[in-house]
Amino acid sequence: MKQDLPESVSRDPLAALLDVQRDAFLREPFPAWEVRARHLRALRAMLFDNRDALAEAMNADFGQRSKAEVTLSEFVVLKQEIDGALKHGARWMKPQRRSVGKWLRPGRARIVPQPLGVAGIVVPWNYPLLLGAGPLVCALAAGNRAMIKMSELTPRTSALFEALIEKTFSRDHVAVVNGDASVGAAFAALPFDHLLFTGSTRIGHEVMRAASANLTPVTLELGGKSPALIGEHARFDYAVDSLLLGKTLNAGQTCIAPDYVLLPRGQEAAFIERARARFAQLYPDFLDNRDYTSIISARHYERLVRIADEALAAGAQLHPLGAQDEAARRMAPVIVTDAPANTALMQEEIFGPLLPLVPYDTLDDALRYVNSRARPLALYLYADDARTIERVTRETIAGGMSVNETLMHIAAEGLPFGGVGASGMGAYHGYEGFATFSKLKPVFTQARLNARGLIAPPYGLIFRFLINLMMKF
Repeated sequence: MKQDLPESVSRDPLAALLDVQRDAFLREPFPAWEVRARHLRALRAMLFDNRDALAEAMNADFGQRSKAEVTLSEFVVLKQEIDGALKHGARWMKPQRRSVGKWLRPGRARIVPQPLGVAGIVVPWNYPLLLGAGPLVCALAAGNRAMIKMSELTPRTSALFEALIEKTFSRDHVAVVNGDASVGAAFAALPFDHLLFTGSTRIGHEVMRAASANLTPVTLELGGKSPALIGEHARFDYAVDSLLLGKTLNAGQTCIAPDYVLLPRGQEAAFIERARARFAQLYPDFLDNRDYTSIISARHYERLVRIADEALAAGAQLHPLGAQDEAARRMAPVIVTDAPANTALMQEEIFGPLLPLVPYDTLDDALRYVNSRARPLALYLYADDARTIERVTRETIAGGMSVNETLMHIAAEGLPFGGVGASGMGAYHGYEGFATFSKLKPVFTQARLNARGLIAPPYGLIFRFLINLMMKF
């Protein structure tokens, strides 16, 4: 049932909307699981009843985005997220028993998962449904209200999502906000009970600064340069094929796309040859192929061309796997070799189909290369020997890791998703998403018969005896 906002809750419409949602939350601060499940089922029905329309809107926003790719990378993962919450949510919200320790017995301790209130969700343009509805699933399962700021770079998708949310939820429960960067800045400055932002590391700094004014807790899902490491005895052709799949999905416009490849020195030519042959199989008649996604805007396309040209001018070699079409913003992957370390290509997150190769001589060298840089959102390892897998797992730090695969850890139902350091903080998906949008409140209940009075003033012989006993045991 749609609820109109009061005319003058606040002069700021965003603050007014937050006030309305917070008032509604205070009227129902702990929704029963049946209520939460009903909202999750409504969200699922809305998304899947309008799947074609949403895919068409995304296709129009990008200029070309495959409906099959949208289904695979957005709807399949969302369905799993919603179904998992419906299956496990009632158990997640039950109080968890905890130990009180020997000196507080027979008291009892428990953790009570409690909704935080109103969550703010800032959505990027590259996967607007997955990264908008995904956090919303976690917020609803935890019993919260939510405000969602969609990206201005996907105007058709954002407008359609706003209209569908408005038909599905009352505005005091879930609301979508659309607008330019100034609206996004005002949104991030609101005193939410939790703010989840997905986007670039640069904007992440600004979001965290804005949130700090209200001491708003944040989950930041950023990016960075996610490495892929091909081990010395890896299944080489398989590794190349897998990395190419990870780099061509959404034309590399994915926060966890492989950003550069560490491979044994001397295998660069073999990598390029295999990637070129495999790309031709994946996307025949490339310029007319409808399975490959366009770069989101002319500005983003021009940036990719600029950083590739800068690397070329600095001595790098470019190895395109197919043609380019500037007018349609279609860019086939370009393998880059010998790129100097000080170029933008090697310093910035690429976020497109450029893939530098970095040769190494020993595994120690490869690990030093990774660990000398900011901690990435993802790390990909191709190896079958247990020693290499164990070393890379233990001796690198990343938001997430896949072995002999790219991207797929984000789709694993039981794994949290999040960054570390420059690639973000906090996590969501599954139970960790429920916990992110909950206050896991510690509750201690004192027993009727207890020894509390024995350690109260005045501190005498009995007190000293008990303290000595506690310190001894």
